[in-house]
Amino acid sequence: MAGRKPPAYPFSKGAGSTSAGAKSTVASRGPLPPSASRQDYPSSAGPDDSTANLLAPGSAASQRNFSSGSLNSHSPTSVAPSISDKFSLSADPTSWGTDLSASHAEPDDYLHNPDPRRDRKNDRGGTIFTIRGIANLGFLAFLGLGLITLFAGYPIMSHFLGSTMSKLGSTGLGGINSTGQVPEISNDFGLIDVDTPQSAYKYTTHRDGSTWDLVFSDEFNVDNRSFYPGDDPYWEAIDLYYWSTGDMEWYDPRAINTNNGYLNIVMEEVETHNLSYRSGHLSSWNKFCLSQGYVEVNVSLPGSSSISGLWPAVWMMGNLGRAGYGATTDGMWPYSYDECDWGTLPNQTYGDLPTAAFSGNDKYHEGKLSFLTGQRLSRCTCPGDPNHPGPQRSDGTFYGRAAPELDIFEAIVTNEIGYVSQSCQFAPFNADYIWTNTTGTATDVYNSTSTVLNPYKGNVYQEAVSGLSTTNPLAYENSGGAFTVYGVEYTSDYVTWFNDGRPMWSMYPPAVGGDSVVNISSRIIPNEPMYIIMNLAMSDTFGIQSPDLVFPSTMRVDYVRVYQGSGMTIGCNPTDHPTEAYINTYMEMYTNPNLTTFTGGYAASYNQTKPKNQLVDTC
Repeated sequence: MAGRKPPAYPFSKGAGSTSAGAKSTVASRGPLPPSASRQDYPSSAGPDDSTANLLAPGSAASQRNFSSGSLNSHSPTSVAPSISDKFSLSADPTSWGTDLSASHAEPDDYLHNPDPRRDRKNDRGGTIFTIRGIANLGFLAFLGLGLITLFAGYPIMSHFLGSTMSKLGSTGLGGINSTGQVPEISNDFGLIDVDTPQSAYKYTTHRDGSTWDLVFSDEFNVDNRSFYPGDDPYWEAIDLYYWSTGDMEWYDPRAINTNNGYLNIVMEEVETHNLSYRSGHLSSWNKFCLSQGYVEVNVSLPGSSSISGLWPAVWMMGNLGRAGYGATTDGMWPYSYDECDWGTLPNQTYGDLPTAAFSGNDKYHEGKLSFLTGQRLSRCTCPGDPNHPGPQRSDGTFYGRAAPELDIFEAIVTNEIGYVSQSCQFAPFNADYIWTNTTGTATDVYNSTSTVLNPYKGNVYQEAVSGLSTTNPLAYENSGGAFTVYGVEYTSDYVTWFNDGRPMWSMYPPAVGGDSVVNISSRIIPNEPMYIIMNLAMSDTFGIQSPDLVFPSTMRVDYVRVYQGSGMTIGCNPTDHPTEAYINTYMEMYTNPNLTTFTGGYAASYNQTKPKNQLVDTC
């Protein structure tokens, strides 16, 4: 403005500044551009007004006031100048002496100025296979492969390689029971009880001296175990009336307990469900099964060796039938048959043939041979029938399936002497239930003073291949309280029974060979997955009840041990004899004891249709 001096340019004067009133030389980085102008310092400028002093606000020069003619001047009595007053610069860089010409070189020009010679090689391209590039691509490939494996590969592999989660013998995954609880079992049950001594891990067979391995054991050393449904991985107690053998007791889970290292099945004289007695029935149905092997139990029998009336037993049945659930055993028990002939038909008859089936057999049933309803799952089943559990042969025919019975022992007292019946039940039946007992080829009895072949042969519901042996009289609850070992060793070639730790007798396949009189073929030693049953009963069909019976009466079991050799299997759903799909399809009859027959049209019937039999039905 008129009357004011232009502002002094602080960087135009250095240590060699001219004196007051002289023209100064602008300090520049090169020749001044035409637009640059030189400015005079104010007349009051001196050595203290150098650039260094201006950049030190605390210096004396920085405290000096500009004259009234300078920019933002103040009178001596005004406030101190602000920072912006002291360091105010022109907005035009050329006024600072900066060279803005295009020809002026700067240190960073190479970063943004093209150079054809320099860039020609890179512009023509190079290789992308540098170490850094390969590392980057390799990491991306690894990351991509990992994501694919996680979200696609792992689910696919889990589907094809993963195993079905086990229910551990209970009603839900992981061993939970029907209430969603997991039973607490202190010794962490595996198939082999941790309390089984190492000396019991091997078994030498009676048949040929080969060594079999322990595959399952239960020592019952944990007190207060519960056997209500879902509470134990291998055993379950039933809660029902066992009507099929006319029992006098009601089976109740509370009648079974463990203490002092024993399993106790207690029969008491208690009014319950319109019956006068309560007892227990424990089984491993659909939890633990074996297909061939050796089963050993150490037992103290209930009552006394001289008082009759009790019916303790340890036995096995095929998993397709559940003991006490009548609809499951109808047409299944006690068949052990894999042929397609009249033996699979109801009553073992085809019209009015064979004549031997109508007379000369069961004297209590007008001489009839069989009242069975026919083998439900026979080899005669029409090929492809979805109601047969299989498996099938290469020609499309089914294997005959059933629920056979193999008894380790059934104890009875007769004429004040204790015996055990050790037997296998079969269907279809020989004429008059007479099976072959030729020594050496069909049977062997190892001690005729203690064992005889049972004179009882069977009736319209079963054919019994049985040996009768005297028991250890001290191995009863009230007659010494000792324990004794019972067992059964069996394969497809033989069955051998043990009493008091010694072999008693054996049977071989010829014992149940074919019988042309009634047009049946050979029965087979049970090859179904078999589960174990332990129970204490009373019935008029098995002994006479003595008035001297004492209650409560207890069968005590020290242990159960199972051994197998090479090629034998455990499990209730083996591939060669599956049961799971069939049981799941007809689960109602396996859980409802009030269903007494598979077919029929009355209240207690399951009202199902049997698979067609090609001998009498159109496939």
